Parts: sequence; structure tokens; C-alpha cells
Amino acid sequence: MYGLFATFGIVLATWAVHLPALQTATGISTSTLGTILLILGAGAITGMRVSGRLADRFGPRWVAVWTVGAMAVAIVPPLAATSWQWAAAGAFLLGLAIGSAEVAMNAAAVVAERLYERPLLASFHGVFSASNVVGSLLSAAAFALHASTLTTALIASGVCLAVVTAAAAAMRRCPEDVDVAVPATGGTAAHGAAQPVSRGRVAVLCLLAFLFLLAEGSAMDWSSMHAQRELGETPAAGALAFGSFVGAMTMGRFCIDRLSARYGPVVIVRCGAAVAVVGLATVVMSTTLPLTVVGWALTGLGIAGGVPQVFSAAGNLGDGSARRLSLVVGIGYLAILAGPGVIGWLAEVTDLSTALILPMVAAVVCALAAPAVRR
Repeated sequence: MYGLFATFGIVLATWAVHLPALQTATGISTSTLGTILLILGAGAITGMRVSGRLADRFGPRWVAVWTVGAMAVAIVPPLAATSWQWAAAGAFLLGLAIGSAEVAMNAAAVVAERLYERPLLASFHGVFSASNVVGSLLSAAAFALHASTLTTALIASGVCLAVVTAAAAAMRRCPEDVDVAVPATGGTAAHGAAQPVSRGRVAVLCLLAFLFLLAEGSAMDWSSMHAQRELGETPAAGALAFGSFVGAMTMGRFCIDRLSARYGPVVIVRCGAAVAVVGLATVVMSTTLPLTVVGWALTGLGIAGGVPQVFSAAGNLGDGSARRLSLVVGIGYLAILAGPGVIGWLAEVTDLSTALILPMVAAVVCALAAPAVRR
């Protein structure tokens, strides 16, 4: 499973880093590039809906292997594009694979938690975050060697396919009935009946996913800009602000599982959201770079455990849990698409520091809604 999450991160990093090269190769405007990104998002949401049903029917383990493998292949066509039509078609296919893989991987990770009887999802997400950095460094090395975009995409695709193949070989050693293991909350053999799943609880989990990913997406996209625009710092200082958030979030995810096993997911979500509120408040009120960096680091630590706990709760809702997980992941993905844009619009009418009050409010709501992740 770790190999699948690592592949996911490398593919996404390769795509993101080469967007300027794609724009140059196709001669498209920035607005057209934005449209292509929306097309990718539409493909991802479509893939999420389909993947949930496939995972419930065939088991998430092999759906995850095939969809992550499809991602590794699908990274090549859009980055090889020479026209916007080709780029748009390739982006939709890549998005379809991304959305399908995201649901299947998280559903398979929930099954792994049941198998090992301890929290694991946060560490899987930590591997994803770390592999984003690895993918960026690999692309940077390719730029330094003056490799073409297509060459880089082919190399990344080959490396990722090798990792997926190794992960699939390891998964073959798992029992065949692992994929269909019944969650503890899904029913009781002693009583012979499944427990009903509250639609209200599913709705709250969707809200939590949306708000946590809104806060995460806002920090990812605006932390560097905030340091430069509001504090008058250099791009290098902006990169430091961004790095403090990503670094803290990545390290936090490798620690959250142990804390969740000891204190429970509700405490992790509630306390993490509270720390994120403190961090964002620090960023909003700060007038110096060191304090801002501390604020973004606190924000990253606070957000680190939120999404894994929400996804784990959604994946343990009983029969058809992968379909419910696909809904929760899809709603959260909408926040990744829309959240940073809303921050930008608010910053136009106020300022960026004031606009960042929105993710801070989102974190407050997450703290209040934490009981929804109770097992």
C-alpha cells in the first residue's frame, strides 16, 4: 500500500511541476490552462463515483492497483500534447485515473487498518506527502539535465509502474478474503443484522472532508503568496512559508496513527483543528516572517490528522462503505478545486490576511463536528 500512495504523489508532482511546460508546448493562455485543470477535476470526480462501486463489488485492493497503474500510464498523454484539444483529452483521462485511484487506495487502506487492528491511514497520507517532494526533486533534476517534458513523463511513468508492480506482488501474499472484511461497525454476527448508517453522519463527514481540504488547499496555494504580498518578503521567503506548512503536515502524518490509537480519532480531529485555528490566527495577525512561519507550521500540524481520520470513519460505515467513501472524497475534492479560488476572490475585495479567516473558521467548525469520526 505504501508503494501505491508513493506512486500517487510522484504522478501528481510530475503533473503540477510541468504545467508551465505544457502551456508553452501547446501555446495556450492561462485561462485555457485553467479550463484544462477544470477538465481534469471533472474527470477525477467521475472516477471517484465509478471507483467506489467497483471497490465494493470487487474489493478495493486490486481496484487500487489497477487504477494507480492507470495513473502511471495516463501521465504521459497530456504532457506529450501539442494542442489544447490533446491536452484536454489527456487531462480528462488522467483525472479519471486520479479520482478512481484516490477512492480505491483509501478504501484499501481502511481494509489494512482492519487487518492490522490499528490506525494506518495517516502514515499512508504521510508517504503521499513525502512522495510529492520526491516527485518535485526528480522533475527538478530532469530540468537541470535539460530533459524534454515527454522524456521526463516517460521516465516517471516507468518508475511508477515498477513500484506498482512491486506493490501488487506484495499484495498477492494477502488472503483473498481481506478485501471483503466486514468493518466492526457494519454489523454483528451475534445479532445477525447490520447496523443502519445515519445519512446525517455521512453528511457531517462530507462537511468535515470539505472543510479540512479547504483549509489544506488554501494553505498550499496561498502560504507563499501571503508572505510575499502581505509581508513584502522575497520569493525565497515565500517558499520557506510554504515549506514550513508542508513539512509540518508531512511529519505530523507519520505521528498521528500512534496518537489516534492511544487517544481516539475524535481527540485527534478536535485537538488538531484547534491547533490549526491557532496557527491560522497567528498567520493572520503576524507582521514578521518568523512568526508567520511558525503559524504555518502549526497549521500543518493541526491539519495533518484531519482528513485521514475522516476517510477512515467513512470507510468503516458498513456494507457499501467504499461508495460512501467515494462521496466523502468527492466532496472534499471540490474544496481543493474551489477553496483556493474563493480565497483569491476574497483577497481582491479585502486583503489576503483577512481572506485567510475563512479556513480558520472552517477549522473551528471541524473542531465542533469532531464526534462524527467516532468509531
